[in-house]
Amino acid sequence: MQPPETMDETLQALRRSLDQMARWGCRGFDCSEQALAVLARWSHQSTAAASHKAPAADKGPTAETLEAVRTDLGDCTRCRLSEHRTRLVFGEGAAQADLVFVGEGPGGDEDRSGRPFVGPAGQLLTKIIESMHLTRDQVYIGNIVKCRPPGNRLPEADEIGACLPFLTRQISAIQPKVVCALGACAAQTLLDTGTPISRLRGRFHDANGLKVMPTFHPSYLLRHPEHKRAVWEDMKKIMALLRIPL
Repeated sequence: MQPPETMDETLQALRRSLDQMARWGCRGFDCSEQALAVLARWSHQSTAAASHKAPAADKGPTAETLEAVRTDLGDCTRCRLSEHRTRLVFGEGAAQADLVFVGEGPGGDEDRSGRPFVGPAGQLLTKIIESMHLTRDQVYIGNIVKCRPPGNRLPEADEIGACLPFLTRQISAIQPKVVCALGACAAQTLLDTGTPISRLRGRFHDANGLKVMPTFHPSYLLRHPEHKRAVWEDMKKIMALLRIPL
């Protein structure tokens, strides 16, 4: 995507962005020092891309750490999901992982433990990760929202809007080579689309320079095991990108 060349184009792009954030339920902005540092780094990266400078091959220093994001999140009460949670589920894994898995939100087991993907769906995800010749400690695992929606319902737009900036900062701190979006909610949120997961999966998508591979959620695979082969094909594409031998 080319950067806006005129003030009018810039204002139009800003309005589109604000309209989208409003649809997500955002009613304010995170203006902490850490968030401003992230924005400054993004601005630098956009300028470099516009001038056709090649990016560095290795991961450089990040503007903030996962610990800083966690501290800023605190005992979050930014949306109504906090009213029903037992534990906030921030995410876990390698701080500089090449691969990040993003799900929809915590379930009952995760709400009780404070850890992502530890129930039956999490056990299947662990098997998928191990089949890729990786371990959970070598990847990072998180969710679109960090508190369990009541009854495991889908997160609503304002709940996603309150939580998404922190996930964005987590991904920015990690600087992965690829994000695997598990299920429709994660894929549609990260890619800002309403396209069904069945049409999104199977290929890489670009999200502001980030490679995203959508695939079916492990909980869906528990109900529909016939789709496991499709997910494995998606994982093989990720392995090829990361140069992991089959």
